[in-house]
Amino acid sequence: MELIATAPVAEVDATRTKKYSSTIRLWHWLNAIIITGSLLTVLINSTVMKAWTNASLIADNLKEKGVEVSEDQARSVAFALSDKVWAVHTYLGYALAGLFLFRIILEFFELADQRLIRKIKAAKQSFLSRQEDRISSRNEMLIKTLYAVFYVLLIVMVVTGLCLAFRDSIPALRKMHFIKEIHGFTMYLIIGFIIVHVVGVVIGEKKRHKGIVSDMINGGQMPE
Repeated sequence: MELIATAPVAEVDATRTKKYSSTIRLWHWLNAIIITGSLLTVLINSTVMKAWTNASLIADNLKEKGVEVSEDQARSVAFALSDKVWAVHTYLGYALAGLFLFRIILEFFELADQRLIRKIKAAKQSFLSRQEDRISSRNEMLIKTLYAVFYVLLIVMVVTGLCLAFRDSIPALRKMHFIKEIHGFTMYLIIGFIIVHVVGVVIGEKKRHKGIVSDMINGGQMPE
């Protein structure tokens, strides 16, 4: 009887490429923490640490203790406290700039299937070529487009933030008052993106894309 040589059965690769690399996941969560912290500093300074409101509060409380201070002195203390919070905001901005630079560098070292540009192109191609399940491919392309918009907003936020941080050292920047307006407006757009992102994740978890959050924690698996 003729012996038939059989090739060894290929074992399942338990270390198959992850959907999200460890560096992307690290960047994602650090970015989320930094942006959240930055927004919190804005919220704090706009509410409990609002200088003009606290100036009167400081003066009134000192007066009750028998200490008389002028309006300018009380305002100076209030603004000093507010500046402490803005200092934290600035440091968080530096961290955000560093993370964004890291993300740009990372794009060149990621596997091809994990690069943002490659994912956007793949989603577009899928939408244009697939005749079945058009809604799913359209949603995928929309999601990737929103991510691209987020990165553009992040660029604007980082650049305008750095301009504000160094405007005291660069005379030309002091005259560009529009930078602060752009920075503030971009913040609201990023808040809008965060809301859309969170809502989208919640809807995805309940419907067709279960495990989105866990994939961003443990990496998930690339589709077969």
